[in-house]
Amino acid sequence: MSEGYERGAVVKGPDLLADHDYRPYVCLSDDSHPFHDEEALYAASTTTKRAVAIPLTDDDFVSGGLPRESYVNPWTVVTVRHADMNHVEGRLVEATTEKIAREVASYIGVR
Repeated sequence: MSEGYERGAVVKGPDLLADHDYRPYVCLSDDSHPFHDEEALYAASTTTKRAVAIPLTDDDFVSGGLPRESYVNPWTVVTVRHADMNHVEGRLVEATTEKIAREVASYIGVR
């Protein structure tokens, strides 16, 4: 993505789901997104452990990381403008990004 965040980036942005100042999200979009220079699709990250959430470990990061034990909720996907995102926390390995994307797709009926 030339103007925004790349697929696999873990980015701190506005918490659209709870009453916190920010939340980490995983960027799932690539350049095929119609408005890739303005916004992207993100899966929400949380510190709440759920049986079907995807845990993020140090091994899942190519660079950076998160300060607390975190999980990605693949059923919680939001579109956020790049201008509303604040900071890159890290970047996931391709296999982890793909796993999250496949799980997201399964929640909208893609098999």
